[in-house]
Amino acid sequence: MKTILQVNSSLNGAAGHSTRLAEELVAGLRAAHPEARLIVRDLARDPVPHLDGERFAAFLAKERSPAQTEVVAYSDALIGELKRADVIVLGVPMYNFGVPSQLKAWIDHVARAGLTFRYTAQGAQGLLTGKKAYVVSTRGGVYEGGGADFETPYLRQILAFLGITDVEFIYAEGLALGEDSGKAALAAARGAIHRIASEESVLA
Repeated sequence: MKTILQVNSSLNGAAGHSTRLAEELVAGLRAAHPEARLIVRDLARDPVPHLDGERFAAFLAKERSPAQTEVVAYSDALIGELKRADVIVLGVPMYNFGVPSQLKAWIDHVARAGLTFRYTAQGAQGLLTGKKAYVVSTRGGVYEGGGADFETPYLRQILAFLGITDVEFIYAEGLALGEDSGKAALAAARGAIHRIASEESVLA
């Protein structure tokens, strides 16, 4: 394990449950692999602009204006972080049954044809192969495996589209259903994090 990319998407920044749990997971991974380099992308502190017509046109332009060049350079930097990462840790709260819009904006800037995926005669092919992704997902209610969980299938699909198929989800659900429910949810998530860190220690 050479590089870990941690992407936090909670509106609450460092105080968010998903961020805190993601940090605990990263700490466990780094304890098992002290040589690993860490890149942190906090989408609350440094939000990625939402994709609009002008930004998308910059991606497609053959000859770019200075402003378009700046837009593409910003996207290239985000893609560079993702390409360098051997392990990706996504801290993802559920907002309105899906992913935070700031995470979607990040995805829209790193999912670029010819760089992170390409189209072939057999269909789309992801180019970011050989990576491991952990998704730390926090929810106020209980949705895992149900029809109202649009977050899990979307993230599996978009990560696979980019070539990242080794994906493990860690859930903390029921955080808004009372103190006991919240404590149990966080304990369960921390148990999963401890298991992953222990497994990494054995493999290191």
